[in-house]
Amino acid sequence: MSRPFRLAGLLRFRKLQEDQAAADLAVAHSARRAALRRQDLAQGQLAEHGFDPVEDTGAWLSTVATRAALRGLASEAGAASELASLEVARREEAWSQTRRQLVPLEKLADKHAEREAVEDLRQEQIVLDEIGSSSTTDDPRDES
Repeated sequence: MSRPFRLAGLLRFRKLQEDQAAADLAVAHSARRAALRRQDLAQGQLAEHGFDPVEDTGAWLSTVATRAALRGLASEAGAASELASLEVARREEAWSQTRRQLVPLEKLADKHAEREAVEDLRQEQIVLDEIGSSSTTDDPRDES
């Protein structure tokens, strides 16, 4: 009769933690990609916006204000990208930590399964040996 793995509940819990950490990491990667796209877009808009020669002071001030706003957006997008990268690093560390907690339990579960398989084979061999030994002693051909 095989015994259940005593740490099976903890193993399931650790697997759930690892799955959650992996999902959190995927979300962080997605957020970083989105932040990098916004940063590229803002920098592209800033690069495309040039100073056209204008003679009107109002138009020139409008151009300066537009460039300042675009520069602010590019700066904010850059900061958001940096924050997203920091979040990815934090989530990677959290996933690594949960993985480090899970791996030893997985190894113990594998060893337990191997021991149980060996024990099952040993028990099966005992039964086969008993059948074999009883059939040779009960063989009616030997009585002739």
